[in-house]
Amino acid sequence: MEDSIEVILQEHGRIFPTNRPHPVVSACTGALLIGLYGVWSLFTMPGFRKIPSSLKVPYLPSSKDQTLNVMKLLRGRRGHLADLGSGDGRLVFAASSAGFQCTGFEINSILLMYARNKARWTAVPPSQATFVKKDFWKTDLSKYNNVTAFLAPGVPYLIGLQMEALGEKLIKELPDDARVITCRFPFPNWPHQSTVGSGLDQTWAYDITTVRSSLRNVSSPAVS
Repeated sequence: MEDSIEVILQEHGRIFPTNRPHPVVSACTGALLIGLYGVWSLFTMPGFRKIPSSLKVPYLPSSKDQTLNVMKLLRGRRGHLADLGSGDGRLVFAASSAGFQCTGFEINSILLMYARNKARWTAVPPSQATFVKKDFWKTDLSKYNNVTAFLAPGVPYLIGLQMEALGEKLIKELPDDARVITCRFPFPNWPHQSTVGSGLDQTWAYDITTVRSSLRNVSSPAVS
């Protein structure tokens, strides 16, 4: 019996070694993890040092449902569309195929290169989809009558500050016939025209004329 147990333990030791990993294996594993973190940071972090910490937004690709919800809220509209933080360009490509003249704003060089190359591979003309390396916070958006924004802050408590800052910018710059579409987070104190989806896929549409009128009524106290 003892001989049998010893044989079993020997077999177990060969299948599941109990000794410490070889130093070379440990070093390679560590290097792999560091490399994966480096690749991840290339997609999420470039350009952040140029932007105030309260306005930083990491890259999180929109889901298929989010993109479909945006297109539902754009139904019946035309004109120029600005996608603020266009990432890999999936929303720009969807909107351009529906007839919009789109501009994707993206500061991440790798994502920008990917989107531009995809536009060339799929033969999407620049008149329909253009990707620019610009900080949309510092860009005049007055030429766009459609704006999409998917904000996902690296620090959750900053979302209120980001939405407030973006709202002030859009109210100041956009034409009266503009429509703004957001996903994941609505604008505080903005009356939405319509909404579709639920949870992280929920998307809101705001018409600037209605928003401006509502904000004027709030800021102007009633005279008794």
